[in-house]
Amino acid sequence: MKAPLYSTVTCCVRCLLILLSLCRIRPCSTVDTEKKVLPKENIPALLAFGDSIVDPGNNNEILLTLIKANFPPYGKDFEDGKATGRFSNGRIPTDFLADALGVKKLLPAYLDPDLQEEELLTGVSFASSACGFDPLTSRIFNVKSMKDQLNMFKEYTAKVKAMVGEQQTNFILGNSVYVVVAGTDDIANTYFSTPFIRDDYDVDSYTNLVRNSASSFIEGLKLWTKDVVDLE
Repeated sequence: MKAPLYSTVTCCVRCLLILLSLCRIRPCSTVDTEKKVLPKENIPALLAFGDSIVDPGNNNEILLTLIKANFPPYGKDFEDGKATGRFSNGRIPTDFLADALGVKKLLPAYLDPDLQEEELLTGVSFASSACGFDPLTSRIFNVKSMKDQLNMFKEYTAKVKAMVGEQQTNFILGNSVYVVVAGTDDIANTYFSTPFIRDDYDVDSYTNLVRNSASSFIEGLKLWTKDVVDLE
């Protein structure tokens, strides 16, 4: 008996997220892989890309989008009960991860106008809620695309280099943890909610499109990092 369509797609998305999460651009030879959490000295920063799962409030600064979480009841269990733009009652996965890695308690939004310069050195999130690997997904909701996020990362790199110099920037980029979480909005909001997409793609061909776009993003991230850092 064939698996239900939604179950099949959900499985594809979950597999995609597992493959793309916790990417290290360069493995550190001194890391003990049996440890659940890598020691802080090996991980100077956490850098996140993707959608609402890892967006701590970048969409707050996008005027033309309605996809925001900077109002109650969001944030009711956050510090001072403040709605920060996180699609959560409190912290989001990258906050917990940054804390567990010993990097910092909260991973801030790159576009936050109150972001302190020194926060850049320990990482930020470039994620934008409701974006996806399919460029159409971000256009539907007027949010930052994955390409936009990569461009923000390039801008971030230049800022860090101006702050601490090339050698320290190389260390930060070469030893940080990179988290990429996206794909759900492509399936839920673009494929199933946009009729003309289903005229051109069946489930298999569309998930292939998303997968290929995800691979292209990761390759773009790796190539840019390799241009900045000598990984050999």
